[in-house]
Amino acid sequence: MKIQVGVVDDMQLFLKSLCYLIDSFKNFEVSVDALNGEQLLEKMAKMDQCPDIILVDVNMPVMDGLQTAENVLKKYPIIKLVALSLQDDDTSVINMLKAGCCAYLLKDIHPDELQRALGEVYNKGYYNADLVNINYRRLITKAKLESENRISDKEKIFLNLSCSDLTYKQIAIEMKLSERTIDGFRESLFNKLNVESRVGMVLEGLRRNLVRL
Repeated sequence: MKIQVGVVDDMQLFLKSLCYLIDSFKNFEVSVDALNGEQLLEKMAKMDQCPDIILVDVNMPVMDGLQTAENVLKKYPIIKLVALSLQDDDTSVINMLKAGCCAYLLKDIHPDELQRALGEVYNKGYYNADLVNINYRRLITKAKLESENRISDKEKIFLNLSCSDLTYKQIAIEMKLSERTIDGFRESLFNKLNVESRVGMVLEGLRRNLVRL
């Protein structure tokens, strides 16, 4: 039995061409195609058997690739999703991976590479993106670092108050927190902003538009 593939893309000519191409691959056939995520979900609701893999265009009207991926996996968690796009910017790649896609392919991928990618996704559950010059490990590491360096709401309040002439003790009273907690905010922001003083922290906060005087 052939591996069932779904394709969703808002460009009809590309959609049909891609479906014909996949149908020409040994062991693969397209079981559903759609012009947007909403249409895809409507068609899948009427199917007796859902596809094994779905190629999802990142940029679509009505329901974009990110929303489509999230909605498909909520209803059909065993389906393997593959993002498909003209762009390989970090934000798009990271967002689609976080949404549950196990591969991110560019639309100019060679047919042979596409067939290999579909095979690996089906058999291994992922596709080695280095083959198409997208370094997943670098992007995921970058996302992790950004997450670790994200400034919390309370840290932002502390940073704003640090721009005043209040002492750290007075800031603790203003925020109704212990001085130890305030010291923790200070050390955390020193690390996140890569500074060594209150002045440096304030200047860096201004430079990053985290505070305004």
